[in-house]
Amino acid sequence: MIRILFVCLGNICRSPMAEAVLADMIKSERLDGQIETDSAGIGNWHTGEPPHYETRAILQKNDIAYTGLTARQIRQRDWERFDYIIGMDEQNINDLKAMHQISDKSPMVAKLMDFVNDPEEENIPDPYYTGNFAYTYQLVSTGCANLLAYIKDKHHL
Repeated sequence: MIRILFVCLGNICRSPMAEAVLADMIKSERLDGQIETDSAGIGNWHTGEPPHYETRAILQKNDIAYTGLTARQIRQRDWERFDYIIGMDEQNINDLKAMHQISDKSPMVAKLMDFVNDPEEENIPDPYYTGNFAYTYQLVSTGCANLLAYIKDKHHL
Protein backbone atom coordinates (compact mmCIF):
# COMPACT_ATOMS: atom_id res chain seq x y z
CA MET A 1 0.00 0.00 0.00
CA ILE A 2 1.29 3.45 -0.97
CA ARG A 3 0.31 6.04 1.62
CA ILE A 4 0.12 9.79 1.01
CA LEU A 5 -0.36 12.43 3.70
CA PHE A 6 -1.33 15.97 2.68
CA VAL A 7 -0.38 18.73 5.11
CA CYS A 8 -1.47 22.34 5.44
CA LEU A 9 -1.65 24.79 8.31
CA GLY A 10 -4.90 23.83 10.07
CA ASN A 11 -6.21 20.83 8.10
CA ILE A 12 -9.60 22.34 7.21
CA CYS A 13 -9.07 23.79 3.72
CA ARG A 14 -6.23 22.73 1.42
CA SER A 15 -5.07 19.38 2.79
CA PRO A 16 -8.54 17.82 3.24
CA MET A 17 -9.43 19.15 -0.21
CA ALA A 18 -6.35 17.41 -1.65
CA GLU A 19 -7.11 14.23 0.32
CA ALA A 20 -10.67 14.09 -1.07
CA VAL A 21 -9.67 15.02 -4.64
CA LEU A 22 -6.89 12.43 -4.83
CA ALA A 23 -9.06 9.76 -3.19
CA ASP A 24 -11.69 10.42 -5.87
CA MET A 25 -9.08 10.09 -8.64
CA ILE A 26 -7.71 6.89 -7.07
CA LYS A 27 -11.21 5.41 -6.90
CA SER A 28 -11.93 6.42 -10.53
CA GLU A 29 -8.80 4.58 -11.64
CA ARG A 30 -9.61 1.57 -9.44
CA LEU A 31 -6.40 1.97 -7.45
CA ASP A 32 -8.09 2.26 -4.04
CA GLY A 33 -6.61 -1.05 -2.91
CA GLN A 34 -3.11 0.21 -3.70
CA ILE A 35 -3.02 3.89 -2.69
CA GLU A 36 -4.33 5.48 0.50
CA THR A 37 -4.70 9.17 1.35
CA ASP A 38 -4.95 11.14 4.58
CA SER A 39 -4.41 14.72 5.70
CA ALA A 40 -3.15 16.61 8.74
CA GLY A 41 -2.35 20.10 9.91
CA ILE A 42 0.78 21.69 11.28
CA GLY A 43 -1.27 23.16 14.12
CA ASN A 44 -4.01 21.72 16.30
CA TRP A 45 -6.47 24.64 16.19
CA HIS A 46 -9.17 22.73 14.32
CA THR A 47 -8.65 19.18 15.62
CA GLY A 48 -11.87 17.18 15.30
CA GLU A 49 -13.59 19.69 13.02
CA PRO A 50 -14.90 18.85 9.53
CA PRO A 51 -13.40 20.65 6.53
CA HIS A 52 -14.23 24.36 6.18
CA TYR A 53 -17.77 24.88 4.86
CA GLU A 54 -16.45 26.38 1.60
CA THR A 55 -14.12 23.40 1.12
CA ARG A 56 -17.13 21.11 1.56
CA ALA A 57 -19.15 23.23 -0.88
CA ILE A 58 -16.54 23.12 -3.66
CA LEU A 59 -16.07 19.36 -3.20
CA GLN A 60 -19.84 18.81 -3.27
CA LYS A 61 -20.15 20.98 -6.39
CA ASN A 62 -17.60 18.69 -8.08
CA ASP A 63 -19.24 15.45 -6.82
CA ILE A 64 -16.29 14.56 -4.60
CA ALA A 65 -16.99 12.74 -1.34
CA TYR A 66 -15.63 14.16 1.89
CA THR A 67 -17.67 12.27 4.49
CA GLY A 68 -15.69 11.36 7.57
CA LEU A 69 -12.88 13.86 7.08
CA THR A 70 -11.91 15.56 10.33
CA ALA A 71 -8.97 17.79 11.12
CA ARG A 72 -6.02 16.43 13.03
CA GLN A 73 -2.48 17.51 13.75
CA ILE A 74 0.48 15.69 12.23
CA ARG A 75 1.94 13.07 14.57
CA GLN A 76 5.40 11.59 14.96
CA ARG A 77 4.16 8.17 13.81
CA ASP A 78 3.07 9.70 10.48
CA TRP A 79 6.74 9.79 9.53
CA GLU A 80 6.86 5.99 9.71
CA ARG A 81 3.42 5.31 8.26
CA PHE A 82 3.46 7.40 5.07
CA ASP A 83 5.51 7.13 1.90
CA TYR A 84 4.78 10.71 0.82
CA ILE A 85 4.17 13.78 2.95
CA ILE A 86 2.92 16.54 0.68
CA GLY A 87 2.76 20.14 1.88
CA MET A 88 0.66 22.85 0.31
CA ASP A 89 3.24 25.63 0.54
CA GLU A 90 6.86 26.40 1.38
CA GLN A 91 6.03 27.30 4.99
CA ASN A 92 4.40 23.88 5.48
CA ILE A 93 7.57 22.24 4.15
CA ASN A 94 9.77 24.34 6.44
CA ASP A 95 7.56 23.46 9.42
CA LEU A 96 7.69 19.76 8.53
CA LYS A 97 11.48 19.82 8.26
CA ALA A 98 11.70 21.59 11.62
CA MET A 99 9.58 18.82 13.19
CA HIS A 100 11.49 15.86 11.84
CA GLN A 101 15.05 15.21 10.71
CA ILE A 102 14.74 14.16 7.06
CA SER A 103 16.86 11.14 6.12
CA ASP A 104 17.05 8.48 3.42
CA LYS A 105 14.51 6.47 5.44
CA SER A 106 12.04 9.37 5.62
CA PRO A 107 9.01 9.61 3.37
CA MET A 108 9.34 11.86 0.35
CA VAL A 109 8.56 15.42 1.49
CA ALA A 110 7.49 17.79 -1.28
CA LYS A 111 5.03 20.53 -2.16
CA LEU A 112 2.02 19.47 -4.19
CA MET A 113 2.93 21.95 -6.92
CA ASP A 114 6.39 20.36 -7.25
CA PHE A 115 4.66 17.69 -9.34
CA VAL A 116 3.36 20.23 -11.88
CA ASN A 117 5.53 21.36 -14.81
CA ASP A 118 5.53 25.15 -15.09
CA PRO A 119 2.92 25.69 -12.36
CA GLU A 120 1.06 28.99 -12.29
CA GLU A 121 1.75 29.04 -8.53
CA GLU A 122 4.65 27.51 -6.61
CA ASN A 123 2.55 27.43 -3.44
CA ILE A 124 -1.16 26.76 -3.09
CA PRO A 125 -2.63 29.92 -1.52
CA ASP A 126 -4.59 29.33 1.67
CA PRO A 127 -8.26 30.05 0.89
CA TYR A 128 -8.94 30.49 4.60
CA TYR A 129 -7.21 33.85 4.12
CA THR A 130 -7.75 34.54 0.40
CA GLY A 131 -11.38 33.39 0.23
CA ASN A 132 -10.75 31.95 -3.25
CA PHE A 133 -11.72 28.30 -2.78
CA ALA A 134 -12.39 27.80 -6.51
CA TYR A 135 -8.82 28.77 -7.41
CA THR A 136 -7.45 26.55 -4.64
CA TYR A 137 -9.57 23.68 -5.97
CA GLN A 138 -8.19 24.24 -9.49
CA LEU A 139 -4.58 24.14 -8.23
CA VAL A 140 -5.20 21.16 -5.96
CA SER A 141 -6.87 19.21 -8.80
CA THR A 142 -3.96 19.86 -11.16
CA GLY A 143 -1.43 18.98 -8.46
CA CYS A 144 -3.24 15.78 -7.50
CA ALA A 145 -3.54 14.62 -11.12
CA ASN A 146 0.20 15.11 -11.59
CA LEU A 147 1.05 13.49 -8.25
CA LEU A 148 -1.05 10.46 -9.16
CA ALA A 149 0.67 10.20 -12.56
CA TYR A 150 4.05 10.38 -10.80
CA ILE A 151 3.09 7.65 -8.32
CA LYS A 152 1.65 5.40 -11.01
CA ASP A 153 4.86 5.72 -13.02
CA LYS A 154 7.22 5.34 -10.06
CA HIS A 155 5.39 2.34 -8.60
CA HIS A 156 4.40 0.77 -11.95
CA LEU A 157 0.67 0.91 -11.29
